[in-house]
Amino acid sequence: MKSEIRSKLELRKLSGNDLTQFNDILRYAFQVTDEQLLKVGWKQDEIKRSKFPILEKADVLGWFEEDRLAAQIAVYPLQVNITGSIYEIGYITGVATYPEYMGLGLMSTLMKKSLENMHERKQHLSFLFPYSHPLYRHKGWEVVSDKMTFSVSDYQLPKKIEVPGRIKRVSESSPDLRAVHDTFARQTHGCLIRNDLVWEEYWRWDVEDVTAAVYYSQDEKALGYLIYLIENDVMHVKEMVYLNQEARKGLWGYIAAHESMINKVVGSNYYNHTVSFLFGDSDMNETIRPYIMARIVDFEGFISQYQFANDELDEMISFAVKDSVLECNNRLFTLKFSKGQKPILTDQVSDNLVEVEIGILTSMLLGYKRPTYLKQIERILASKKTVSILESIIPNEKVYFSDYI
Repeated sequence: MKSEIRSKLELRKLSGNDLTQFNDILRYAFQVTDEQLLKVGWKQDEIKRSKFPILEKADVLGWFEEDRLAAQIAVYPLQVNITGSIYEIGYITGVATYPEYMGLGLMSTLMKKSLENMHERKQHLSFLFPYSHPLYRHKGWEVVSDKMTFSVSDYQLPKKIEVPGRIKRVSESSPDLRAVHDTFARQTHGCLIRNDLVWEEYWRWDVEDVTAAVYYSQDEKALGYLIYLIENDVMHVKEMVYLNQEARKGLWGYIAAHESMINKVVGSNYYNHTVSFLFGDSDMNETIRPYIMARIVDFEGFISQYQFANDELDEMISFAVKDSVLECNNRLFTLKFSKGQKPILTDQVSDNLVEVEIGILTSMLLGYKRPTYLKQIERILASKKTVSILESIIPNEKVYFSDYI
């Protein structure tokens, strides 16, 4: 029966004519109701029209049965800063299958085809927010960043912070706000470079009362911003971005100025360090959970852009990569390091051998888990010397990724 159903299906790219079906499958899969849309200020059919740019700018593939959409996957063409180099990436979203088509392998085919398309477009990395860690791990993605949350009581807020600059509340479309994020992203490992499409998604589900505030230095230079909502005596911090410590102090001083209006401050933190350590009273609740997953699409292309931490090395190291989806990665790669020069790929084989799956390799090179730890838990196979080399060449930086698309 399954083979009969599969034989009737057609795989093709979605177009503007498929907008209604694109919207319907998303609302069905994620159970978005009219009541929820009205709560955040959306009028009837606005959400459908707002999704049209995705079909224009993204690679959206779907399985159809007699022009009825059965399953789909969307890939945004975006950019991310990895160790100081700007990478073209494919960000996977809009993954959905109607339940009557489950178990036919439709999504596996869509993922493989999407990755092949990314490879052709020279998008060397793929990112996504997972609804199922096991599913995406099986296809080569791995966790590369965490999302931390915090809850600060009003009496714990910092007192009398003095900074030379000032805060100004601005509109959502403020060029200063966007400029701060762009500067921040281009100097922060793992941060997404937000284009117009990403900014549209950033504001899509916010209620009207969300406020943006920018910190300006004494000479009127924008150095940081805060996106927040005050509701039921609680300040909800959506995002806090700062380019230096002056801006960080200024933003927290601005939050503290609301002490008489709120009982606590809650928010998300993507810096991979605890907020509590910054406060005199650190007795507060903080949580951590895995957030974004990524996978290398083309190891050869990825490594050619990668900024290693050590240029004083004279060594070779071989990676025996296992990739169950993309055959181009499923082989041996050897990197030759020469002092003062950019490492190159060579056909030689080194005694410094690392056996690793593509997802774990991605997580390691993006700095989420260190080589020593991965060897300890048997996620990579390598000698003690080889692990030492890996520790010296992989930058000790954590991914900052705050977007949900």
